Amino acid sequence: MPASLLLCNDPLAPRRCDPHFAPQADAARRAGAAVALIDHDALLAGHTEEAVRRVPQDLGAAWYRGWMIPARTYADLDAALARRGTHLRTTAPMYRAAHELPGWYATFTDVTPPSAHAACAPHQPPAPATLAELTAALPAGPGIVKDYVKSRKHDWDEACYLPDLADTAAVREVVGRFTELQGDDLAGGVVLRAFEPFDAAVGEARVWWLDGVPLLIKAHPDTPDLHPGPDVDHLRGLVRALGCRFVTTDLARRRTDGTWRVIEVGDGQVSDLPANTDPAGLLTPLLAT
Repeated sequence: MPASLLLCNDPLAPRRCDPHFAPQADAARRAGAAVALIDHDALLAGHTEEAVRRVPQDLGAAWYRGWMIPARTYADLDAALARRGTHLRTTAPMYRAAHELPGWYATFTDVTPPSAHAACAPHQPPAPATLAELTAALPAGPGIVKDYVKSRKHDWDEACYLPDLADTAAVREVVGRFTELQGDDLAGGVVLRAFEPFDAAVGEARVWWLDGVPLLIKAHPDTPDLHPGPDVDHLRGLVRALGCRFVTTDLARRRTDGTWRVIEVGDGQVSDLPANTDPAGLLTPLLAT
């Protein structure tokens, strides 16, 4: 029997699926899977029991496909669903390992830009001494700042790009602005990464993996009309070593030598598809497990 699929509801019509995920609901039903809805807004507000009240009792094994969830909140969701007899195929430790950079970086160190991280609370950037330790751990030259999950690449000059990691004053300014703009949404802490130039004309690729096997290779959702074609065989062992069942790797081709580099790892449940992709290519094999 196929696993069930949990999707986000429409905030304006809670009994219906969020329109963004409606094609995935249709694909799941065609695959013979049950579909149930979670109230994502209630979940983020800390009302976990309310968020899962439309999930039928004893639904059994399930995958989630929806908007991002903070790792702590995912653990609450996992526990609430278990009390109702629904068991997420991605456990809370698996989710955190794939979703947050400190969970996956050590596994992918050789194939991703050098990085250093430090925990911090929202609105509280790391102290200057901590930032100095982070920059000292990285190669000389430019870098970027992000949190454990996301960057602010659309605020590139103001809150993302670090022209010179040795310029401590400039690093503090950009990191401070980054944490200010992230506000309450800052995830886990601050990450500094060495900057590597990538080929924008080729675009990023997103690869969905299930149990170490690539299910789908597509363009990143931000550039759905591009057609990157990375070779991912060298990543199979690394993905298996991470120990998470359903993950994504975002890849970009480095301009200097043409090497495909992992720029992000993510939990496959919250990694969006390009708008022009038939979700059946992902969901049919996923729900069969």
